[in-house]
Amino acid sequence: MAKNGYIIERYQACEISSEVVRDLGRAVFKTNGVNLLGLFLKLQPPAKQQRSKYFNLDVFSFWGKDLFTKAASDSIVKVLLGIDLDTMYGTNEEATQFSNAFDVANEMAIYRYADFSWKIKNKIETVPNSGDELHLKKRDIVSRVLESGEADPKYLRDMIYSIIIAGKDTTGSALTWLIYMLCKHPHIQEKIAKEVREATNLKDNSRIDELAASLTEEALDKMQYLVAALTETTRLYPAVPMNAKICFSDDTWPDGFSVKKRDMVGYNACSMGRMKHLWGDDAEEFRPERWLDENGRFQQESSFKFTAFGAGPRICPEKDFAYKATKIFSAVLLGSCIFKLRDENEVAKYKIKITHHIDGGLYVQASPRLLFDDQTNALCCKRCCFPFGSLLHNLIITIVSML
Repeated sequence: MAKNGYIIERYQACEISSEVVRDLGRAVFKTNGVNLLGLFLKLQPPAKQQRSKYFNLDVFSFWGKDLFTKAASDSIVKVLLGIDLDTMYGTNEEATQFSNAFDVANEMAIYRYADFSWKIKNKIETVPNSGDELHLKKRDIVSRVLESGEADPKYLRDMIYSIIIAGKDTTGSALTWLIYMLCKHPHIQEKIAKEVREATNLKDNSRIDELAASLTEEALDKMQYLVAALTETTRLYPAVPMNAKICFSDDTWPDGFSVKKRDMVGYNACSMGRMKHLWGDDAEEFRPERWLDENGRFQQESSFKFTAFGAGPRICPEKDFAYKATKIFSAVLLGSCIFKLRDENEVAKYKIKITHHIDGGLYVQASPRLLFDDQTNALCCKRCCFPFGSLLHNLIITIVSML
C-alpha cells in the first residue's frame, strides 16, 4: 500500500533480476531468515610497537573497502559454518578462490543481459562446488542457524549464499562509505566518537575490550547521531542502488501513467536520495542533522521517500537487523580509532556491481583512541601482514549476543 491508499501489491520482484542472480541461489535477497551475522573487528597492532603493560599505536594504514568486506565475509562463514576462510590473509587457497569467484559472479551478474554469461558461468562454477563442500561439512550448524531442521542441500546452499551476500557486500559497502564520508567531515567523526564515549561511559585510559563490553542495548539507544550518520550515508550511497519490479496485470498509476502486464518498473535509490525536491537544496550535502528531531532523536522518513531499503510489501525484512549490526561495528571502529584518508583530496568513484562499492578501494590511515593490553596484542598479532584486522575474537560473544 503506497501513499493515498494506492495498492502496489500487484508488483512482484523483477523476473529479469531473478534470472540475473539465479546461479547465486534462489534465496538471495529474498530470505526472511537472516538471523545471525557476526562481525569481527580485530584491531591488529604491529608486535614491534608493544610496550610494558599497555601500548599505543602509531598511525597505520589499510585498504578500508577490501578489509571491511573480507572481515564481514570471514565472520559470517565462521559463525555460520565454523570454517575459517581467512580471506583477510589469504592463507587458504581454496577459500580465496571461492571468495574471488563469488565477487566476480556478483559483479558480472549485473551485465548478464549483455552476453557475458560465459564468464559468469565459468566463475560461478567455483561457488556451487565450494558451497556444497562447505555446508556439507557443517550441515548441522547451518540447520540450527536456519531453524528449519532437515533441509534440501540445494536450499541450504542457497541460504548460505543469501546470508553471505546480505552481510558481506552490503555491510562492507556501508562501512566503507561511512568511513569515507567521516574522513571528509572530521568534525562529524569527532561528534560520533564523543557520543560513543558518553554512551558507554568510556574514560581516556579505557581499553578496546571495555568499549565492546559497554555496548549494551541502553548504550546503543543513546547513539542517535551515529544512526543519523549511517542513514545519511545510506541516502547518498545505498548498498543496493537500483531495484526493479514486474507488473502482474495492467495498471494505471495515480498520476495517470499506464503500466502494462509484464512491464518492468525500476527505480534508482541513489538518484532518489539526491533529488532536491525530496531533500531540499542541500540534497548533495552530507548532513546527519536532517534525520534528527528537535530533541536530537533519530526520526525516520517514509520508505517511499527514503528508498534505500525498498518499500511496501517488498521492503527489506532485515532493515532493523542491518542497522543494529552496522551500528555495533561502527561504534567499535569510531570509538577506538581516528580515521583519515591517505590522500585528503581523494574523490571516491563508484564501481558497478549489484551492490554499491567504491572503485579501486579506499586507502585509510588510522590512529588509536584507546589502549591495548599485552593479551590483546598476543591475540591480534598471530599474523602481522595487515596492520588492521577485524575485532578481537573473544569480543564476538559480546557483539553477537546483542544481534
